[in-house]
Amino acid sequence: MFEFKNYSFDQNTGIALFSYQGPTGIIFTEKVRFTVPENANYDNFMLDSALFFAWIVLGTSYYKAAPTPEVILPKELDESQVNFFNQIYQEGLGQFAYENHLMRENLAHFVANKNVPDPAPSTLPETGPTLVLLSGGKDSILTAKLLEEKGHKIRPIYISASTVYPEIIRNFGEPIIIERIIDRENLTRAAGKNGHVPVTLINEAISVIQAILLGSSEIQLGIGREGLEPHAQIGDLLVNHQWSKTDVAQNLLKNYIKTHIATNLNIGSILENYTELEIAKLFAEHCWADYGHTFSSCNVANYKQDQLGGKLKWCGKCPKCANSYLLFAPFVPFVEQKQIFGGRDLFKDPELTETFKGLLGVDGVMKPFECVASVTELRWAYKNRLPGYGKLPFEID
Repeated sequence: MFEFKNYSFDQNTGIALFSYQGPTGIIFTEKVRFTVPENANYDNFMLDSALFFAWIVLGTSYYKAAPTPEVILPKELDESQVNFFNQIYQEGLGQFAYENHLMRENLAHFVANKNVPDPAPSTLPETGPTLVLLSGGKDSILTAKLLEEKGHKIRPIYISASTVYPEIIRNFGEPIIIERIIDRENLTRAAGKNGHVPVTLINEAISVIQAILLGSSEIQLGIGREGLEPHAQIGDLLVNHQWSKTDVAQNLLKNYIKTHIATNLNIGSILENYTELEIAKLFAEHCWADYGHTFSSCNVANYKQDQLGGKLKWCGKCPKCANSYLLFAPFVPFVEQKQIFGGRDLFKDPELTETFKGLLGVDGVMKPFECVASVTELRWAYKNRLPGYGKLPFEID
């Protein structure tokens, strides 16, 4: 069984602790360091409700070490909570299940046991700025840029296991750095399974806590119309790398916040009605001139920010790089993309042939487990690429 042990928050240090115990008896404790203003005046019940939700979501990082259907939680749950939490630990761990040969019945099953509803949540004072989760990728940079153009007063948030952050974020104001101190030592001791977790929901749960501490009632993040195309299926469980970005997950989150945390805390994305292709076009129009050579959506290179001192790069070898190259090909001149990818035309790189086949749905190659656009969008992008781009070594229907 997997046990949710306890959680706590120290206003003096801004540190929240979230503890869990796996089937082998190892106790995991994650620390998250928040910014607490000197004049912090938050509702304790509201903060506790947000901490509880984060405790559940962050638990996926430790649950995956030794997954089990049975979970123990020292707090009663109602039907709506159980429905959401089960989806987080099943659909949200679909890729993890696929990669570790698990079925839905092997994953966590929360049980409803509450008959008396919680007190109605209160409201935030709405004195703080609009918080924007920034990573340095195209979606988040475009979100911040569009909000600025609409006259919003924004404050960047960067959530990371490191205190080093992308320099590009400072273009939108002094960032709030929220540090996740993951219990890697005990995860290594557990020597269990590994795999993808619903990281978008994790970041959103963390940002809700920070919003309450700051008195902000608006959180924005860069999410378009994503996750509509699953990668695979295990029984009745759809395998979707982007599940936590889907409308289903985001609507469940919004409803949970308004029902259990704060009635006026809004979380969402001004990009939610745009496809990845439309977002690339908007980025080219609104952001490329200022940020085309300093942003990056490459996960491989951006994991090395500590060594790069906050500079964002592109590795030019991963699915995210190939996806971005395709998306911008109809909107960004070849010479511009060539510069950020080290003078290379990625379409001519033989090491990326199988990656492009997966992205474009060719020869039955599986779509990469990454946040990438739909096959239909990427095929359109390739067929409508601007002059100068080369050709792939295979045909597209």
